[in-house]
Amino acid sequence: MWGLRFPYLFDTMKGTMRRIRLGVSKEEKVAIAMGRLLSDFNLDLEAVGKYLATAQPYLIYRRAVEVLEATKFNKDIAEYREVGQYYDNRFF
Repeated sequence: MWGLRFPYLFDTMKGTMRRIRLGVSKEEKVAIAMGRLLSDFNLDLEAVGKYLATAQPYLIYRRAVEVLEATKFNKDIAEYREVGQYYDNRFF
């Protein structure tokens, strides 16, 4: 995928792979924080949606929709790579 870093380094002298530690990007930190917030099952998601739609500027709403669309797209691509085919007709 685009933007993801390859966390392994091939050691040509030994012919093995070594894992290298890379810093976490800003986008990865935000995704982890969003996942942590949304994993709270006491959170009323409908109230959060209402707040995003009414109390936040339209730009914030559109950016949230963009994140959700990117999530759906990347989940479909991951499923395609795992299974080898699409299940949704819109990809044919």
